Amino acid sequence: MTKEYDLVVLGGGPGGYAAAIRASQLGLQTAIVEQDKLGGTCLHYGCIPSKALLRSAEVYRQTNEASSYGIEINNTVALNFKKVQQRKEKIIDTLHRGVEALMKQGKIDVYKGIGRILGPSIFSPMPGTISIEYENEQENTMIVPKNILLATGSNPKSIPGLAVDGKNILGSKEALELTELPASMVIVGGGVIGIEWASMLSDFGVKITVVEASSNILPNEDEAISKKLEAELRKKGIEFIKNAHILPDTLEVNEQLKINCSVNEDTRTIHTDKLLIAVGREANVTNIGLENTDILISDGVIQTDGFYRTKESHIYAIGDCIGGMQLAHVATQEGVLAAEHIAGQNPYPIEYTNVPRCIYSFPEAASVGLTEMQAVEQGFEVKVGQFPFQNNGKALVYGESEGFVKIIADVKTNDIIGVHMIGPHVTDMISEAGLAKVLNASPWEITQSIYPHPSLSEVFGEAALAVEGLQIHG
Repeated sequence: MTKEYDLVVLGGGPGGYAAAIRASQLGLQTAIVEQDKLGGTCLHYGCIPSKALLRSAEVYRQTNEASSYGIEINNTVALNFKKVQQRKEKIIDTLHRGVEALMKQGKIDVYKGIGRILGPSIFSPMPGTISIEYENEQENTMIVPKNILLATGSNPKSIPGLAVDGKNILGSKEALELTELPASMVIVGGGVIGIEWASMLSDFGVKITVVEASSNILPNEDEAISKKLEAELRKKGIEFIKNAHILPDTLEVNEQLKINCSVNEDTRTIHTDKLLIAVGREANVTNIGLENTDILISDGVIQTDGFYRTKESHIYAIGDCIGGMQLAHVATQEGVLAAEHIAGQNPYPIEYTNVPRCIYSFPEAASVGLTEMQAVEQGFEVKVGQFPFQNNGKALVYGESEGFVKIIADVKTNDIIGVHMIGPHVTDMISEAGLAKVLNASPWEITQSIYPHPSLSEVFGEAALAVEGLQIHG
């Protein structure tokens, strides 16, 4: 007998499993179809493993710098990359088992296979019956949902002529599985993923060159953040080649890789041990049965309304497969909102300018809202306050005083329209700025909060004072 559900989720990543949990809480009989492992790319091949490696790189760097804190290490500091990888895998396994437990707790059925939407059939007059295909010879399972949520995520983009082979040319997934570190690596792409890898591998002692097509790394971030982070990464020995494009036809593989890139009108030859492709991600919208529906796809992503309904009103879509910010925490919130809408509630739509964005390099960077350039382009008259970590006692004690907090406010309304940070622990500090943005706080309102001393958070308060030129320690 074909099993029926109130909601079937295709994809068990952060957005998919969060939606399933929320749907279960709201009384909907729910199932997830996941072809790999619950937790998706974020848990197994992205956010979590990369941050685990970044943490090991941070400890290694700090240990090598211990003498500056008065700690003398007589023996040579050695990096055991095998143990680094073992620690990463242990963290992934712990979190994976946690997600599996949440599914059992929520009485959510999990099917491990490839789910495809079928057209109208004997099971349903509307498109929506899900056929689940398994890796073994097991017969397909048919399940009939009243509603479907597509949370199929994305895959790394490729560069024509530079196919990832897992040996010389790597994607982020293959890089996470390295058993030993190369002496050198070229990273194609100066976006968030490329910069995090550049910072991490440099801290591990790998010689890094970043090739970026734009005139700045992190082209979507505030220019002040982009320039400061590049300057700090250059201090670590990372080389940047900007306004550049790899010429795939020139790739030669011998003892090292030899490849040319065009820089403006010149050509430059690079020799390296490994090549990492980090040029963004593209939505997974194929092989899931969309051709059996009236769902619209534009620019490679599924089109939805503000509550994530597709043109088929009983089919919703969230996360990377609909484009947008392609962040795990965004997909999670979208999934929760979609589940609530399916359950007949009236959730408040997401305001995407209130979503924090984080870069877990060294130094860290984080932001929320508009950049200064975006604000001006959108017609805002802005006033800006900026305060450096160099003037903060806790940052000096901590030994990481490079960076600043920048606050952009609207002259007309005095509301904050953007906050940009670079420095120690700003990926944690940005949450306060995100709350201020949600509440349409003014810089003055931020200054009315009393910040503990000494703390890194004092820099946020001082930056708010600096909007009116009233900073105390500037």
